[in-house]
Amino acid sequence: MSVRATLPFPEPGRFSFNPVKVLMGVVALVLAIGLFSSFYQVPINSEAIVQRFGKFQQITQPGLHFKLPWGIDVVTLVETKRQLKLEFGYGSRGATNEFQFNHDFEDMELEKNMVTGDLNAAVVEWVVQFHISDARAFVFNFIEPQATLRDLSESVMREVVGDRTIDEVLTVGRQEMEVKALERLQLIASTLSMGVHIDQVQLGNVNPPSQVKDSFDEVNRAQQQREAAINAANGEYNRVIPEARGKAEQSISQAEGYATERVNRAEGDATRFNALLTEYKKAPEVTKKRIYLETLGEVLPTVPGKIIVDDRVPQFLPLMHLQQPKPASTPAPAAR
Repeated sequence: MSVRATLPFPEPGRFSFNPVKVLMGVVALVLAIGLFSSFYQVPINSEAIVQRFGKFQQITQPGLHFKLPWGIDVVTLVETKRQLKLEFGYGSRGATNEFQFNHDFEDMELEKNMVTGDLNAAVVEWVVQFHISDARAFVFNFIEPQATLRDLSESVMREVVGDRTIDEVLTVGRQEMEVKALERLQLIASTLSMGVHIDQVQLGNVNPPSQVKDSFDEVNRAQQQREAAINAANGEYNRVIPEARGKAEQSISQAEGYATERVNRAEGDATRFNALLTEYKKAPEVTKKRIYLETLGEVLPTVPGKIIVDDRVPQFLPLMHLQQPKPASTPAPAAR
């Protein structure tokens, strides 16, 4: 008895290939992809650049918008209402902007090492804050606008630092450097139509190189001590000089007052003498007697123990005991 192996063949019409259904499925899939790719959302802090076959089409504002699907329209989001920043010489970790700081440590160290106008080395850290003012220019005028802006910022800062001495860079010239760098960088960005507006250039840590930092610190301490000594001397000067001037003016005023008093008194005595001389010429005897009596009236009250007699008193000696000073009374003995 022989056994014939049989192969399982599908029944006719059960797994048959239907090209129409496959085509309809593909069309439905393409339509679904096109439907989902026909809408795009623009965030509140952004604008969207729409390109049709690579050519600029329009700029759309925040909200939900329609575009042609299947790559016909390409949308590029540009954060025009967000302030961006570029950090030089350091980096804030966790930044969402890949161009915010230099991710290569060696390049980061190189970009902050600069040479001043008096051929001294300085380590300068700074930050540039900006926002996108023209989305179309920002997207189409430069391939990497933020990388270009970083290069321009570094060039401008090296130019500003190279125009100043090390003392200006480290101390008094910081604000002027910030203003000059801001003006220069904004002028270049406007001239090149980069589509950005520079809001602020702010210097961070500005120090001498680590190899000579101790020497610079010693010089700064000496300068601070010198300024302190000068300020102390100026304070002492301001205290002593006005006091001496006040005393001098007081002495001068007293001398002038005394001189005026003496002159007025002398003029008064001269006027009185002239008036008295005039009266004397008119009546010599009467005037002489009046002067004599007035003089006695001024002198006699100042003489103690005086006795006034006339020529009819026979003897003067007995009268000398009339105004003898009374003996001082002795105190009474204390009661026992």
